[in-house]
Amino acid sequence: MEFYEVEPTLDNYWRAIILFGRNVASYKFALAKALYDLKAVPNDLVTLDQLAVPFSQHLCDHLKHSPKQITSKSSKFLNACSSYNQDEINHDELIKQTVKLGFANVIDAFHVVNNGEIDHRFFIDERKTHNGIRITDNFFKLAENEQFSNFEHETEARWRLVEQAWKMGVARNLISVEYDDKLKTLFTGTKERRVNITSCRDSLNGYQKGRCFYCYQPVSLQQGSEELVDVDHFLPWNLKEQIANINGVWNLVLSCRDCNRGENGKFAKVPEIELLQRLHKRNEYFINSHLPLRETLIQQTGKSEAERRGFLQAHYTLAKSILIHTWRPKIKGIITF
Repeated sequence: MEFYEVEPTLDNYWRAIILFGRNVASYKFALAKALYDLKAVPNDLVTLDQLAVPFSQHLCDHLKHSPKQITSKSSKFLNACSSYNQDEINHDELIKQTVKLGFANVIDAFHVVNNGEIDHRFFIDERKTHNGIRITDNFFKLAENEQFSNFEHETEARWRLVEQAWKMGVARNLISVEYDDKLKTLFTGTKERRVNITSCRDSLNGYQKGRCFYCYQPVSLQQGSEELVDVDHFLPWNLKEQIANINGVWNLVLSCRDCNRGENGKFAKVPEIELLQRLHKRNEYFINSHLPLRETLIQQTGKSEAERRGFLQAHYTLAKSILIHTWRPKIKGIITF
């Protein structure tokens, strides 16, 4: 995939798993979050009993607000998690059922993206020899990276987007993900009756590989950080009367503070034309990521790649005819998309 082939770093291989792997159940997200919890284990071998504790806990927590965690009609494992939430079984029994039922497919499928396994594994399956998985150096190196603190936010956001799509039945009734500028959140529904899904920053950051859309310098999702990323409208917000759905996901990017509102920042200017291609490429990442951002982008900008490209070009031409002035960022990082 171009997403990680352009810059084949461990960060981007990991993000490809979270953002582009097939979703028939939410177990992949629970396993990723369990690995975050276990990043400081003294031994690289993690038994299924050890792994089952955080893995089951994350699923139990999500079941409390989103009962649908799988596309099939039923799951004995999820039934056990629900029974634990309802105090019908104790923790020991939950772990026993998790070891027995919870890892049947997710360990095999974790590294599969677009029907093929990625080149770098973050753990090795040793269930047959040691009843567990062995964490690889790739994961330990990943945990030392400055982007690691962003991964938990990104994984949680992706999980919530997927489960909201399942909850609403995307196949029968395509949902649209919208943006609340005040709360900086993504939501579905109408303003009178809507569901806030998750942070817009957390949802979009992975698709930009943890970098400012404009200058490519690394950004943060940590509240209080000097590098906390801004949510920006690619075509400026003051065109809201002329451009319908300017708050659409298609027009939202994450920007460092300098590019968004610094001394030489973008403010109400239109980015130069070459950045429109960058926006198109980022939006195509949404399409390849499937529900619900795929469905949202198709609704907002067109069914085919050519239609979506034409949509952006037409809106860009309109924006430039009104605002006239363009803006070019100063590149500060590695060009990755």
